Amino acid sequence: MRSNRLTGFESSAPLNTRTFSEMSMKHLIGNPSEIGAIIRAARKAQRLRQDDAAGSVGVSESFMVKVERGAETVQWGKLFQILEGLGARVTVDIPEASPELLSNEIARVRQRADRWQLRATARREAAAKKSASNG
Repeated sequence: MRSNRLTGFESSAPLNTRTFSEMSMKHLIGNPSEIGAIIRAARKAQRLRQDDAAGSVGVSESFMVKVERGAETVQWGKLFQILEGLGARVTVDIPEASPELLSNEIARVRQRADRWQLRATARREAAAKKSASNG
């Protein structure tokens, strides 16, 4: 058994009035096809067509099709956007992991993401300022 496996699938706030949480269950995910099947089931449980679900969560229909088919290469951000939009939640079971080590790693990743976001904002502001002064 691999130490970092996606193990939980629960729902919180789906798009449709028929909540997926009524059918909340946990599934062991071993490959992209399995998570694709779960996303498809979550969408169908809410009686959403692929194009409607894709539009509601802000991804293209072709991306939704790729995810549901279990494409090996998808963008993580968009995948989590779909999960969130369908009211699904993924948890990771990490056996024998030190809680302190894990929280330190998560804090480090969040700090790095914050720094990246600040740099991206500064670049956009500089570009806008340069564009305004040239125009």
